[in-house]
Amino acid sequence: MPMTDQKVDYDVLIVGGGTGGISVAARLAKFRRLFPRVAVLDPTETHDYQPLWTLVGGGVMPKQVTRRKEIDQIPTGVIWLKDAAAEFLPDANAVRTASGRTLRYTYLVVAPGISLEWSRVKGLEGALGKDGVASNYSYDLVDKTWDFIREFKGGNALFTHPSTPIKCGGAPQKIMYLAEDHWRRMGIRDKCQIEFCSAGAAIFAVKKYADALTRVVQSRGMLTRFKHDLVEVDAGKRLAIFKNLDGGTLVPLPYDFLHVTPPMAAPKFVRDSALANEAGWVDVHKHTLQHNKFPNVFSLGDASSLPTSKTGAAIRKQAPVLVANLVALAQSQPLAASYDGYTSCPLVTGYGKLILAEFDYEPKPCETFPFDQSKERLSMYLLKKYVLPRLYWDGMMKGRA
Repeated sequence: MPMTDQKVDYDVLIVGGGTGGISVAARLAKFRRLFPRVAVLDPTETHDYQPLWTLVGGGVMPKQVTRRKEIDQIPTGVIWLKDAAAEFLPDANAVRTASGRTLRYTYLVVAPGISLEWSRVKGLEGALGKDGVASNYSYDLVDKTWDFIREFKGGNALFTHPSTPIKCGGAPQKIMYLAEDHWRRMGIRDKCQIEFCSAGAAIFAVKKYADALTRVVQSRGMLTRFKHDLVEVDAGKRLAIFKNLDGGTLVPLPYDFLHVTPPMAAPKFVRDSALANEAGWVDVHKHTLQHNKFPNVFSLGDASSLPTSKTGAAIRKQAPVLVANLVALAQSQPLAASYDGYTSCPLVTGYGKLILAEFDYEPKPCETFPFDQSKERLSMYLLKKYVLPRLYWDGMMKGRA
């Protein structure tokens, strides 16, 4: 069973009990002689496997299968501090918590995840979960996406992608492909105008996969509108209002179904801290994951400044590098482990279809399998649905993968 403790001195303090925090904690648990007191600071009672929320929103599975108890993820021997970080005090090697405690550390790992900034889109918070306005980015809302897709009888269906960095950059369009596939199967596709409205300049950052996705969109009669950032939802008029980033004009588009990916940012206590860079992310070296100013601080995952897509697959490659370098630092050795920016985005393009994008900092493809992963495949869909969740719970969360 995990340990509980009221003392405040830790060899390694990990802020965040999500994918990054637990992955690191599980690996550090193997170095108890070097780090006898490792703690995870996180107030959340539950732990979610968010990559499956696309399939929940597409009606493939219930959302309950994506959630487990946080207590069951805390590695044996690791201390769970059920509190929230409120302020970093890196000059004093300390973190102040929401309850007013001051936690001192020798080494700090920052992995608090990302903040969903719903309020940055005017009118969105009051519209969510009602009258066709959905989002797969919330456990509380994700099943409403399937309700609205199933109830849809035709009209304008809009899917948005914001101008900020986001977790799982392919998710805003994955649900569009599932919705289109469902409406086609229901015989109402000719009544639906489907449009992907993105603040980005292209459908995907890596040309090989962008070309493949463009072919998917064109072959299925979907529309794309780039450099358009959602700034307001007028639920009364059923209008989604976008800012055209080429000129700044406002573009209102009517909707009958609207799937919104909210703007995102590092948590406020990160943005306001001495650990943040100008953009608000934890300022770390992109290869070693060590902080650029405070050498006993490391970071990984969504809140870090690492210039790659924010995915669980990226964390799977980041965690062993971070732990290896943290161990090296503790033993006064060079930080030799290097992260190359690897990330992966399993792009669901329909029921039983998936393009597996894998790439690095370049960005260039770094594919695992001996075939062209830019082609839609049933095998890759089954990988996402069945294999990757098991790899997550039994591998990453146990420090084995």
